[in-house]
Amino acid sequence: MRDKFVALEEDKCHFMYLLARAKGALNVVEAGTSFGVSTIYLALAVGQNVADQKALGRSVGGRVIATEKEPSKAVRAREHWAEAGDEIAGVIELREGDLLETLKMEGGCRMRLISFWTPMALPTLKIIKPRLKKGAVVFADNTSMARPLYKEYLNYIHDPANGFKTTEVPYTGGLQMSVYLPEEIM
Repeated sequence: MRDKFVALEEDKCHFMYLLARAKGALNVVEAGTSFGVSTIYLALAVGQNVADQKALGRSVGGRVIATEKEPSKAVRAREHWAEAGDEIAGVIELREGDLLETLKMEGGCRMRLISFWTPMALPTLKIIKPRLKKGAVVFADNTSMARPLYKEYLNYIHDPANGFKTTEVPYTGGLQMSVYLPEEIM
């Protein structure tokens, strides 16, 4: 996986960008940044949301926390972000290493993207779940294509006791979209 160019398709990136803008997301976590392509879309949305809030006289900040285990991919991601400009690079905080350690973070989160090695999907969600705000959106990529590999994750988010409402968005490979609604547990 070290040299494999893993990235969300452009239509999925556009969808997540629009959703992040619509939600006014200021804090987004991307678990598995790879070469940083989808991170650019997320950072653009967060940066624009921050600018909107500042235009209203609010003192806010925003960031995209991106994770990557492979050092060579992290280097390439940083290069892509630098090429995209300060509007993008200035919003991204890259955490390198084991995401089970790097995602132990402070603060709340409105949006989360899982686009990496499927066995890590559920452990990653469990790490970040205590910091999800009501209404936070969680995405998992390629869930129809790799359904057997996502079995534990899908069982977890479909269990009403865990506080998620979820649907499969019909993009190539599937895109699981879940909304965290803990008070609506049935």
